[in-house]
Amino acid sequence: MPRMAIYLTEDDVGRLLTMEACIDAVEEAFRQWAEGRADNRPRARATTRGGMLHSLTAASEALGRMAAKVYATTRQGSRFVVLLFDGRTSDLLAIIEADRLGQIRTGAASGVATRRLARSEARTLAILGTGWQARGQARAIAAVRRLEAIRAYGRDRDRLSRFCREVEESCGVPTGAAPSAETAVRGADIVVTATSSDRPVLEGSWLAPGVHVNAIGSNHLRRRELDTEAVRRADLIVVDSIEQARLEAGDLTTPAPGEAAPKPRPLPGDSAARRPALDRAVELSAIVANRHPGRRSSDEITLFKSLGIGLEDLAASSLLYDRAISAGAGRPVP
Repeated sequence: MPRMAIYLTEDDVGRLLTMEACIDAVEEAFRQWAEGRADNRPRARATTRGGMLHSLTAASEALGRMAAKVYATTRQGSRFVVLLFDGRTSDLLAIIEADRLGQIRTGAASGVATRRLARSEARTLAILGTGWQARGQARAIAAVRRLEAIRAYGRDRDRLSRFCREVEESCGVPTGAAPSAETAVRGADIVVTATSSDRPVLEGSWLAPGVHVNAIGSNHLRRRELDTEAVRRADLIVVDSIEQARLEAGDLTTPAPGEAAPKPRPLPGDSAARRPALDRAVELSAIVANRHPGRRSSDEITLFKSLGIGLEDLAASSLLYDRAISAGAGRPVP
C-alpha cells in the first residue's frame, strides 16, 4: 500500500535540515554521481510575459529516490517547491516548501567545494553580497573551516550592517563591514560572490595566491560576477555540472562588457590550462570521488562555479524527509 505523502513547510525545513548534515549528504550525492549511481538533468525554463518557470530533476539509485524542484519567478516574487518520489514504487513521498532548502543546499555545495579545495589553514572569508544566499554561504564555510574573521561588502550600508550582525551571531565568527569590495577581498583566504549583479563585482587583480573562490550568484549566460582576469588566474576551475555550465555559466563563457573572452593562465607542462575556461573545468563529483587531485599546491587559485543542480536538491530533500519521518513532522497530503 502506498505510503501517504507528507507536506513540509519552510519552518519544518529550518528546524530539521542542518547545514553540517546537508554538506555531508550533498558530498555523498556527488560521489554517487561519479560512480554512476545517480543522474542529474540541467535546469529547464519556460517563459511567459513577466514570468518564468524553472525545473531541476535528479534521481539516485543509491538513495532509491527521485526529486523535481520547480519554482516560479515573476515581478511579484518567487515560489519554490520540491516533489520527492520513491524511485522504486513511484510513490510521492513529500511536497516540500523549498526556499530555505535551496539556501541550505546551495551553501552545502560550496561547503563541499571549500572543504575539498580551500587550503586547510584558511582562516579569513570575504563575502560580496548580503542577501539570502550569502547567509547560507557563510554558515557552510564556517562549518568546514576554522574561520577567524569574515569581511563582507554590499552597496546598501544598512543591509550590510544587518548582515554582519546576523552572520556573526549565526557563525560565531567576528564579521566586519568592508568599505569596498576590493578591501574585503584583498588578503582573504576564501572569497564568495553571492550577488544579483550582471556585471563583474570581483576583479582578478585582487586575488591573493592560494585563495579559493566560490562564485554562486549568476546562473545565466548574460550575467557574470567575475571579471576576465579572475577566471584567467584560476589554476583550477570546478563546476557542479559541466552540462549545465554550458547553458548557464556566463562567468566562464561570456565576456563582460568591454572585455575579451576569458583566457586561461598558462601552467608549465599543462596543456589543458591553455584551453578555454569551461573546456578546462572539472566537475565537483570528480574531486569528491578522488578522480581528480584538486588543489595541487598552496599557491594555486581555485574557483568553484556553482550553478545549483537538481542532485543537490535531491540530497537535501531526501535527508530532510528521513528526519521528518523520524521526528513525526509534516502533515499528511491526501
